[in-house]
Amino acid sequence: QVQLVESGGGLVQAGGSLRLSCAASGNILRVNDMGWYRQGSGKQRELVATITRAGSTNYADSVKGRFTISRDNAKNTMYLQMNSLKPEDTAVYYCTAKARTMSLLLYDSWGQGTQVTVSS
Repeated sequence: QVQLVESGGGLVQAGGSLRLSCAASGNILRVNDMGWYRQGSGKQRELVATITRAGSTNYADSVKGRFTISRDNAKNTMYLQMNSLKPEDTAVYYCTAKARTMSLLLYDSWGQGTQVTVSS
């Protein structure tokens, strides 16, 4: 199995910054595509950003220019630097990753989520 653990969420004022981390663990051979999603209260889960193993990125229009996704392949860890935060960014943020284990099984894993709250 592949486990994902997010960290770095919290309460911040509008205009502030937070950095989320997502660490993958398990009997991992290789972590491929990774991404961040979020779900606000009463809303559907939505894509925030994705990153390939090679570092190609994709962002939701709502976060372009404010959020930066990155990863450290040696540590099987992904990051989301969130700047100029707005109250509408308030949500539970989930990381996801496609990873292959040493036994060559492919997992599409999700983390448990970390709360980000932006006060106005």
